Amino acid sequence: MVRIAGVRIPGGRAQSGNGAATPAPDSESLGDLVATAAKDVSQLIRYEIDLAKSELRADLRRAAMAGALFGFAAFVACLVMVLLTFALAYGLHSAGAPGGGGLYVDFVYAAVICVLVAVALAGIAVLGLKKFTKMRQTRKTVTADIGMLRAGIGQSANGSAGPAGSTESAGGSAGAVTDGRS
Repeated sequence: MVRIAGVRIPGGRAQSGNGAATPAPDSESLGDLVATAAKDVSQLIRYEIDLAKSELRADLRRAAMAGALFGFAAFVACLVMVLLTFALAYGLHSAGAPGGGGLYVDFVYAAVICVLVAVALAGIAVLGLKKFTKMRQTRKTVTADIGMLRAGIGQSANGSAGPAGSTESAGGSAGAVTDGRS
């Protein structure tokens, strides 16, 4: 099998993107091989950039949602502080009477409910932040691509098979180059 630009074709001939058969790698000139390699590397770089952009967009959406939830939780926390201040004031006022109770208890209950809402919103925001991809797929494919390129640079001068004539990538598995859009 021959692999050109990540596409494996059974037999000794490969097809280009337009469906036309290209000559076997043995009959191609050095200039054609270099041009093909340059085209493949530039296409690979474009795919890596597209993958990085899509992962970054997803992370930015999650960050915006988490930021909004943290902002709302902070707003609720400010309301809680106001409610607790009123409760303290009414509580101190009522402390003079034996067996107090009264209106300040209602303020405390309202403050506890607001605290629970703020904690729930902050918890949801933290869970949203934990879902960041940190561009794992981009880092993984870039590392694999660099490894493949290094393996191609380090091939021996006696013409042993490298990435251009190989049926498998440097990692030992024949994977097609994809843009992550399935």
